[in-house]
Amino acid sequence: QVQLVESGGGWVQAGGSLRLSCAASGTTFSNYAMGWFRQAPGKEREFVAAIRWSTGFTDYADSVKGRFTISRDNAKNTVYLQMNSLKPEDTAVYYCAGGWPLRLRDPGNYGYWGQGTQVTVSS
Repeated sequence: QVQLVESGGGWVQAGGSLRLSCAASGTTFSNYAMGWFRQAPGKEREFVAAIRWSTGFTDYADSVKGRFTISRDNAKNTVYLQMNSLKPEDTAVYYCAGGWPLRLRDPGNYGYWGQGTQVTVSS
């Protein structure tokens, strides 16, 4: 049973930083990928960033490129999302996702999800 446990998030003023963590267990990581998605009230869930475990290949949404960084710690089976220069429009519930997606940006390609963590950025 794959489990994803998120931590981090919270409230921050615009321009500030936060770091999200997502610890994975119960899977072999060959060809595995982990991603971060977010969902704001009244909006669809959208892709933020993703990383392929074996190669370290990363992908980012244009809206966060240059501000957010996704990384992994192999020893801890944990993926991180470092969020800098946060904007009010980054406010959303952030979800960690894991699986073996063909397309990193498609949430339907991920089989496992964390519980979500709220990120609120005030202006």
